[in-house]
Formats: sequence, C-alpha cells, structure tokens
Amino acid sequence: MTPVYPIKIICLVWLCSFFVSTLYAQQKNVSGIVTDSTSNSPLAGATILLSPGNVIIVTNDDGRFLYPTGVVSISEITVTAVGFALKTIPIQENSGKLTFRMCPRRVELADVVIRATAVNPTKVISDMDIKMRGISNSQEVLRIVPGLFIGQHQGGGKAEQIFLRGFDADHGTDVSISADGIPVNMVSHAHGQGYADSHFIIPETIEKVDFGKGPYEPSKGDFSTAGYLNFHTRSALKDNLLKLEAGQYGTWRGLAMINLLKRTNSSARQSWYAASEYSYSNSYFDNPQRFKRFNLFTKYTGNLSDRNIISVTASTLHSSWLASGQIPERAVEEGLVGFYGALDPNEGGITSRTNVSVELSSHLKNGGQLKNQLYFTHYTFDLHSNFTFFLLDSVNGDEIRQMEKRNLFGYHGSYHHQSQIGATKFVTNIGIDTRVDLTSNTKLEHTLNRFTVLNLSKWGNIGELGAGAYAKTAVKFTGRFTLNAGIRFDQFYYRYNNKLGSDTTLPGIGIYKAGNNIFSPKISLFYQAASNTAIYLSTGKGFHTNDARVVVAARHLKTLPAVYATDLGIIMKPVANLILHAVAWYSYLQQEYVYGGDGGTVEFSGKTRRLGLDVSGRYQLLQSIYIDLDMNYAHGRAIGLEKGKGYIPLAPVLSSTGGITYTNKNGFNGSLRYRYLAKRPANEEYSLTCEGYFVNDLVINYTKPKYEIGIIVNNVFNTTWKETQFDADTRLRHEKNSTEGISFTAGTKFFAKFSVSYLF
Repeated sequence: MTPVYPIKIICLVWLCSFFVSTLYAQQKNVSGIVTDSTSNSPLAGATILLSPGNVIIVTNDDGRFLYPTGVVSISEITVTAVGFALKTIPIQENSGKLTFRMCPRRVELADVVIRATAVNPTKVISDMDIKMRGISNSQEVLRIVPGLFIGQHQGGGKAEQIFLRGFDADHGTDVSISADGIPVNMVSHAHGQGYADSHFIIPETIEKVDFGKGPYEPSKGDFSTAGYLNFHTRSALKDNLLKLEAGQYGTWRGLAMINLLKRTNSSARQSWYAASEYSYSNSYFDNPQRFKRFNLFTKYTGNLSDRNIISVTASTLHSSWLASGQIPERAVEEGLVGFYGALDPNEGGITSRTNVSVELSSHLKNGGQLKNQLYFTHYTFDLHSNFTFFLLDSVNGDEIRQMEKRNLFGYHGSYHHQSQIGATKFVTNIGIDTRVDLTSNTKLEHTLNRFTVLNLSKWGNIGELGAGAYAKTAVKFTGRFTLNAGIRFDQFYYRYNNKLGSDTTLPGIGIYKAGNNIFSPKISLFYQAASNTAIYLSTGKGFHTNDARVVVAARHLKTLPAVYATDLGIIMKPVANLILHAVAWYSYLQQEYVYGGDGGTVEFSGKTRRLGLDVSGRYQLLQSIYIDLDMNYAHGRAIGLEKGKGYIPLAPVLSSTGGITYTNKNGFNGSLRYRYLAKRPANEEYSLTCEGYFVNDLVINYTKPKYEIGIIVNNVFNTTWKETQFDADTRLRHEKNSTEGISFTAGTKFFAKFSVSYLF
C-alpha cells in the first residue's frame, strides 16, 4: 500500500514561513562574513554563537550570515568551524557588517557541534572525513559516502557501478550526483539510465562533499531514490601545486594546479586558477588496458560588487581504454583464461566531456541570497562490450557497440532566506531546475572487431526536457524541536526520433512523444535530546525517470516510479572526541520498466521493499590519530513473488568500511583502510552467489611546507577478489550450449604508486 503524506500541511508550513520571511527587512540585525585567512575563500557551514542568549546560526554557501536581533542586545559573537581556530569578538551597537578571518588549525572532533537545527544530519560526518582523510584518487571521490560501494567492470574509463542502501544503482540510476551544480547523471544514456561518469573531476580540486541518504532533500529530484552526492571544488588555491605519480603496471600521472592571478587579488575576493592532469596505465589485467585520461579544469570567482559574486567554471575530459571485461568463472576453472585475463580483447571505449558553468550569487538587503546558474555540457560516448561471447552469434560473437553524442543545457535558480518571529526561527528555500538533453545518433550495434557493423538494434535521436520546482522550510520552534517541510514538483517531456524500422519496441520509423510528472513531499522532525544529542525522523517521496525509449513505447504503464522512505536516526557526542550516528531506514519502490542498454530492450523489475540499519563512528584517539568506522545492513525483497524467489540481484546486504588515519602537518602521516562487502544474491532465487571480499589500502606521506612525498598501496595484502559479479547466460567459442553462471571482473592486485608534490 502506498503511504499517504500530508501535502496540505507541508504546503501550509512553507507558505506561512515564506510570508513571515518578508516581514523583517526593517528589523535591526547583525550580519557578517566568515573566510579562510589563508585563501580568503568563504567558509560555508561555520557555526555562529550570539551572546547573550546562546543563539546559534550557520553561514550560507558564500560564508555569510545575518540575524535579526530586534530589540535584543548582542554583545559578543563566537565563530567555530571544523579545522579552524575558534574566534570570539565583542560587538558594538553600530558594528555594521562583521568580517571573521579564521586561522586554520589541526582538525579536532571537539570542535564539532551537534545541533538539531541541521537540515542534513550526515554533513558533520562528510566535513570531518574529507578534512581528515582527503581524497587520493578518483574512486575515493565516490567512496567518501558511508555505505556507498563501487565496482568497475571495464577497468578504468567507464562509470563505476554504484551500490547504496540495498540498491544496485547500476551506474547511477538511484544515486543523484552533481559537481558544482552540474548534473553528472545522464538521462536516456546509450549504456543505461542515469549513467554517472565522474572522472572529469580532478580529486585534488575538491574542497567539500555534501551527501544525503534517502529521498528527503527537496532540492534533489531525479535519481535521488537511494541518495545524492554534491561535489564542490575549491574557490581558491592556497598554494600552487605540481605533482608526479608513478606506479606498477606502467602507471603514471602528472598534475598541475596553478593560480592565474597574483595573490594580492585574494584580498579583493577574486581568484582564478587552473588544474590539469594526464594519466596512463596498462593496469593489472593480462590484456594491457592502455588507459589514457586528460583533464583540464579552471575556475574564476570574483566580486562584481559588495552584494554580487560570480563564479565561472570550465572543464574538459578525454579518455580512452581497452578492457578486460567480464569473464565466466568456468572459463577460469577450465584454464581457458587466467583470473585477470580477457576473452574479447576488443572491449574498451572512448569518451569525452566538456562543461561550462556560470553562477551569480546575489545578497539582498533583507538578508536573502539569490542564486542563478547556467551550464552547458557537450558529451561523447563510444563503448565496446561483450557479455555473452557467442550466445547469440556463434560465428562472429556477440560484441556490441553503444554510442551517442549529447548536448546538455541547464539552469538552476534558488532563493534562501532566514527570519525570526519571537523565539521561532525560519529558514526558507525555493528553487527551480531545468535541463534539456539532446542526443544525436544514439546507437546500439552488433559489431565485429570493433568497427565492422553486423546489424543495428537501436538508432535514433533523443530529446528530453526536465523541469522541477521545490520549496522547503526549516522552522526552529521555542524549545528543542525543528521541523523541516518541503515539496517538489517535476515535469518531463520525451521525444524520440526513431531511425530504425526494424526496432521491435516501436511500430516504425518516426517521431514519438510522451510526458509524465510527479509530486514529491518530504518532511523531517529534529529533536535536541541533550546538549550533544539530536534525534530525527524523516519521511519522503522520491523517484527516478526511465529512458525516453521506454516511456514513448509504454505510455500506458507506470514509467515514473516513486520511492517512499522513512529514516529514524540519532547522532551524538557521548564524549568530546567521539561522534556516533545510527539510523534505521525503510524504503518502498513502485514497479518500474527499465531500459536495458546492453540489449536494447525493456526489462520489468517489479515492486521492492527494503529496510536496513546504518551505523557510523568517528573517534579521535589522540590529537593526531583519527579512527572511522561505517557498518551497513540492508534487507531487500521483491514484493508479490513466492517465497525464495524475491531476492534483489546484486543488492548489497552487509558492508563495512573503516580505517585509522595519522596526521602530522610537518612529518609522516597516512592511513590504513579496509572495505568489506559480504556475499549477496546474484539472481532472484539466490541459486548463484556473488562472493564477498575484504580489501585493505595503505597511504603514507611525508609532508613539509613546500613538498610532500607519498606512497599509495591498493590491496596491500594482495587479496584475490572479484570487484563486480553478474548472473549471465554465456556461451564460449568451443561450446555447443550456453551455461548460466557468474561472470566477473577481477579486483586489483597489490598495486603500489609513488608520488612527489611540490608546493610554491
């Protein structure tokens, strides 16, 4: 039964708070900005304590804060931020706008404040992790989320397979990913819905990561059924950086990050830098990968006036690779190929992506913040795969080619405002999102030796428009309660120009159109149980779209499936240097039709129900020793099937990550980490099993103010493991009949990489 949500109550709460937010523009207030003293970049999420009264507010994305004091006299302001020294200053009656320049210091858990006013209870975890652990490679970009696992089954350039909260999210179907506001997920992609290739992000440019689990954030629409990730790049560089890496299997990488303006411009709140990397690797497979990747990124941030800040980013990626692909277990057992071998040496691909974004952030006289962002992406994709070998074509083999060219245009607009009546505080956000995806010559081909086309399964041009609007309000009542209420509406239009008369899913060549829409209400209640303990209950509705080729072919069916979810969580600091977070969750996903990119067909997937428990701990044993632990359990089943046949294939059941990190700014530092993924069903009957694994990684650095020498070791104990596994019906060249069984891609061997960095 589909849960019922109080949409009218949510709308009423938001409308009242929006009306209230316009009433206080004439009130007396205290305002200011918080920045990093070394780079002069703004500090978002810094905690502001106003005394007397112990009133707490936080800075916005541009490091600004404003509080309507009314007739209350404020005599002192204290600012705290993770990784910065506390600062307290007295204020006078006419202090005007205040500026806090925060001095960086060693990160300490004691600085973290647990407050029930937080909209995202996991943000405190993400802030600590990225400051303590950092991100050493592109895969760590995704693994920063507790409980999120990834798998690579082409060895490099292809987007990773993502697992989160009992979802096999494929390459992004159920996880929304963005970078500086630019969506990473691709709708109606040649390989699969929501395909999210984040390899255009240079890891060293990332400043912070926001993430959330479940469909509770109103500003997140498509694909956010299991959760979302937002990557934010640095606004400014503290130092220029040159970095060289070299490792086993012919691996090397070069990186440069350079300020393009003189440092004196930072005092005028203006910065411009560029970062570029080039990497090459043959990888650990028997078939050399010949992986190449080039990235170029640049970002300008500057003040147009005292109230207007502009940010311009541009990036480009080009990558090519050969792949070991997925091989059947029996081929290894029979000695036909090694554990790291390949059966089709033609697998691999070429991809490119270019992004341009312009964002204007305006601070209004009433303390509100208005943001407008325009972005453009040009994207190409050309992938060769062979999953079944000689199952369908016993002579030429089953090699397929998926390809597309795409232009993506988008706009984000949002308004943020804080206000207060008496002791009740309101934080209001409204926004709109629009994106248009236009693809040309999206194809699925049956090929021989990469470029000989034997036949076509899909060929056409896709046009897709998605437009969404949302409103949310956080109301901090007198006492210990905070209510977050939000609602979102999304409208989609699909257009498919079919160029292939033999396409069996459509009646013929021509243009096909369709549309659908959905409302998504969300509501959360936070309770400050004690000074360092917060409890929260969240419930909400989310969704993910389906491929345009599915929607136009199945207009009478439910092609915009919704997910209904609930979280009950607690986050606490029992002692100053320990943070614990636990949440029990439940989700229900409606039946759906999903486009299978590898076969060009529509696959039915039924209703599913999942429930689970996530537990996280962060402990600072000593000032320089940081321990983190995440454990995740999920129990998922398909609904309506007989007992024993409702398992969700590939969905994670039990997983855990953790590690110990030693930090020393002027000496040795590093970390030893593990990741554990338990065995799980490979098919609905659980007649086949995906094996689990336990893998360790080691990072050691020697850091000085002007240079750093380091070594990264993946799979430090040289465990033999399978990174991705699938239930597949395959036939090898010498076989008369097909066999159903596990096909897999081997995980990395012991892999050591040396690096040296120079800062100037």
